[in-house]
Amino acid sequence: MKKKISLIGAGQIGGTLAHLISVKELADVVLFDVSEDVAKGKALDIAQSTSVDGFDVNLIGTSNYEDIKNSDVIIITAGVPRKPGMSRDDLLGTNLKIIKQVSEGIKKNSPNAFVICITNPLDIIVMALQKYSGLPKNKVVGMAGILDSSRFKYFLSQELKVPVKDINTLVLGGHGDTMVPLPDHTTVNGKPLKQLIKDVKLEKIIDRTRKGGAEIIKFLEKGSAYYAPAASGVEMAESYIKDMKKTLPCASYLNGEYGVKNLYAGVPVIIGKNGVEKVVEVKLSDKEKEQFNLSIKAVQELYKTAQKIDPEL
Repeated sequence: MKKKISLIGAGQIGGTLAHLISVKELADVVLFDVSEDVAKGKALDIAQSTSVDGFDVNLIGTSNYEDIKNSDVIIITAGVPRKPGMSRDDLLGTNLKIIKQVSEGIKKNSPNAFVICITNPLDIIVMALQKYSGLPKNKVVGMAGILDSSRFKYFLSQELKVPVKDINTLVLGGHGDTMVPLPDHTTVNGKPLKQLIKDVKLEKIIDRTRKGGAEIIKFLEKGSAYYAPAASGVEMAESYIKDMKKTLPCASYLNGEYGVKNLYAGVPVIIGKNGVEKVVEVKLSDKEKEQFNLSIKAVQELYKTAQKIDPEL
């Protein structure tokens, strides 16, 4: 029986997700949005490309939560995007209200789904989603680390003039300005990165990675990144649906791993048919540990702000 993926939010990321999932024939797609016409229009547009691209999936657009019933995977992009000059944290109040409604819709109609959250501020929104919905912690996860790692890889590949696939790296921590790229755990064709690049250049690339989303927003002016975030979300969904057990950096619930308890933050996890099957603990240097703890502190502070907005958290 064909799998079912429901996308909550039919904006730029939602539409791109629907297209990528369809082309890969990963699952049938339900595109949900409070603006039903937008969801229906995008679903119909992608469906009309099936004969050209030769894929066989069913796509529907809807504003009715009942249509997401019995989804295998739900990917959430609903929320307001950043505008130039805004930080991800500026979106907190508005997107908390939106995610509360979404959580209720999921809890009622698809409580067994694997849920991937892309809405910002990522770490706090995914934590709120899990608390509001009551879904198992291993079935609720945030997409951030894959995107951040992908940006880091791309910038390194451009500087070193090597294919992206030759670079192996990780970005940990909160999805924000305190994220932690790990140059000490980065190799290029098996060689340690530090042997191939000067510190000054590396620091500039790390800084650009941290500001990768803001750079795109500055260019687009009226929106934020959507191609790379959508590709990252699909990789997570595919690993779950096909039980690929890929190790992917995601915003996952930590219960003592990395010395952190009761918090969602970016770490490598194994995703298989049971959701997050294991948190992979990477040995961090003293400097990396210090940066990671700083990132965790930023997430904790923002969570306190969220609790002031909604004591239910």
